[in-house]
Amino acid sequence: MNQRFWLAGLLFGIYLFAAGTSVAQSVTFNKDVLPILQRNCQTCHRPGNIAPMSFLTYESTRPWAKAMKAAVLTRKMPPWFADPEYGHFSNDPSLKPSDLETIAKWADSGAPQGDAKDPPPPGQWPENGWTSKPDIVLKGVPYTVPAAPAKNVIEWMTLTTPTGFAKDTWVTSIEIKPSELAVTHHICISFVPHRADAVYGALLWLDKQRDEAGVEVPPSERRFALPTADGRGREAPRRIRNNVPPTGATDSNSGAEGGGRAGLGFTCYVPGRALSDFRPFHAGLLIPAGYDVNWTIHYTPSGTELTDRPEVGLTIPKEQPERLLIESFGGTDPSKFAIPPNDGNYAPAPSEITFLENAELVWMSPHMHLRGKDMTYKLVFPDGKEQVVLQVPRYDFNWQLGYQLAQPIKVPKGTKLVVVGHYDNSVNNKFNPDPNRTVYQGNMTWEEMFAPFFAITVDKDVDPLKALRIPFASSNGA
Repeated sequence: MNQRFWLAGLLFGIYLFAAGTSVAQSVTFNKDVLPILQRNCQTCHRPGNIAPMSFLTYESTRPWAKAMKAAVLTRKMPPWFADPEYGHFSNDPSLKPSDLETIAKWADSGAPQGDAKDPPPPGQWPENGWTSKPDIVLKGVPYTVPAAPAKNVIEWMTLTTPTGFAKDTWVTSIEIKPSELAVTHHICISFVPHRADAVYGALLWLDKQRDEAGVEVPPSERRFALPTADGRGREAPRRIRNNVPPTGATDSNSGAEGGGRAGLGFTCYVPGRALSDFRPFHAGLLIPAGYDVNWTIHYTPSGTELTDRPEVGLTIPKEQPERLLIESFGGTDPSKFAIPPNDGNYAPAPSEITFLENAELVWMSPHMHLRGKDMTYKLVFPDGKEQVVLQVPRYDFNWQLGYQLAQPIKVPKGTKLVVVGHYDNSVNNKFNPDPNRTVYQGNMTWEEMFAPFFAITVDKDVDPLKALRIPFASSNGA
């Protein structure tokens, strides 16, 4: 009898221990999953941002539990494409192995919500979809994107608006916020001197010479003209024609008459990148009084008519930043850029940027279109030493990320930033719209670009227009 009681007690104790262990090891949304989402996912997965679903609450996240598990275990999400062998980046959202295990266990156990007392305080996001709360908001011009325009083409447009700055103003971040992300290929802005002939609020463009598929004619056959409000274009003054950028770009980001030079603070919204924040580098831009904002805007139809209302948010510091920030981009000779049909590994001539002042490299962001395959950034120092600072072996047009260095790299005067890239124009590229045609540089998604963006900081007494030498950089860049 005593033996039976002893055995029953032992079994009961084992049961309680196992039950307690199960409870201790259970994974819930409130206690375990939500902190991961707050750290790594909610920047995009919240209302009004690029991700198609919100991960702010249990109710909005629970339907996606199985899909979330699959996405994180295959490293599809969070998106990050930098080779870990080269460089360390402060904005790397990659999940730790323990985070992957937590999300997988949560999905496999039925995605329980957990105790209402467990969740951390909700993340505090600015209103109206901003990533960083702006001190000043500059508004663009509403534009209705048609559902199905001819040849599916909406040409690039330029726009000039006033800053309203009555005095020289330091800016420490720029965030470009379209209201309709589904139709926004890119929006780039810069700050330019006011021109007497500037017309505020007028969208200007140039109807390009295109074939029935919407592809622009080869570079040797392209017409050079300045954009107009009816798209017909107008002849450029001689001083502009004599200084046309090597791309022959006519929709330049440099004011009413173009001229091939981007203004101060050139930065872009592209899918996966909206905020250019200079505060981590203790840097900023000094925008002179009376400057204007020049916009370069590219919409792509989605099959549904949508009206975009773009805005630009600026943060203004209470004290002067320690350093000046310069964002720019490289390029290659467009007259020699031609991807042959069915070429799976085309390499254009590298982009080569020369530093004319001592600087610190802080950020990089590759830009190509649908045939983009990979991009590598390398510093070549004056003493001949070389350092790969970023390698993106699997470029993804749908996530054009910026890579912010964990520690700025000191770059002495005379250093070169050499950037190489490859393109896949073969049937093996599932995004390739047509592997059987030669592909040139152009504005549309089905054409191509080679624009390695980067940002540096320099001493505040450096002229930002004289800090770099960049052959073949187009004046629009996205």
